[in-house]
Amino acid sequence: MSGIIEIGTIAPAILVLGAGGDIGRGVVQALLDAGRPVLAVDADAAVLEALRQQHPHASLTTLVAAIASDADAARLAASVRAHGGEIAGVVASIAGRHDCARLLDQPADALRRTLDEDLMPQLFAARHLLPLLRKDTASGYVLIGGPGGDYPWAGYGHCSIAAAALRMMVRVLHDEAAGEGVRVQLLALDAPVQTDANAMQAGSAWPKAIAIGHRALALLDAGRTPAPPVVAFRTDTAATTTSTSPRGRAPARDL
Repeated sequence: MSGIIEIGTIAPAILVLGAGGDIGRGVVQALLDAGRPVLAVDADAAVLEALRQQHPHASLTTLVAAIASDADAARLAASVRAHGGEIAGVVASIAGRHDCARLLDQPADALRRTLDEDLMPQLFAARHLLPLLRKDTASGYVLIGGPGGDYPWAGYGHCSIAAAALRMMVRVLHDEAAGEGVRVQLLALDAPVQTDANAMQAGSAWPKAIAIGHRALALLDAGRTPAPPVVAFRTDTAATTTSTSPRGRAPARDL
């Protein structure tokens, strides 16, 4: 299925933001493997078409949409509302690509751009998609955040600042949405993601996207079980509520 018109004819779908990215594709794969209908959203029409062709017989709907502003997120929510209304959950994997550089060596606009790409779209999306989550069940909204939020990531201080801000924002959203029966959580990575492109330099502790997808699904399925707003994804130990300094370095990250 391609487009959004089919949403009203299938069971409420889990909406995946950034579905065409490395992590997003892993999330989509994990959800489809579990038999969950998916609404895959990304700004890149070509990668969404490739995703659709990869899963030709799955309950997958694709929607081309960017979330660079509050207005973008409002249009996305209006499209979903017009063709099906409620969604069963959200997994948001949104971030830009950032070069390695010392914070002191970069112009101030570099940090501002990182916040605009990694932090603000998450807020825009949450504001407009949270009201669409089903209220008859314990709906979940899972954001996926990159490493460096607890300790500075050498060479990627601008990313660490954005990651730390995202963790605090999720704590605020977690508290504010709890009264509406919606649980907002951050799945915080402590290492870059292992992909085909970086396989030669990837550390042994770098997680694979499909594993992140399975963990995100587990958070969605936890229902009303009490849980913290920030959950650390670790490849070497069980997930906890804290995280450590990122292992290794990468020229860019793609969430």
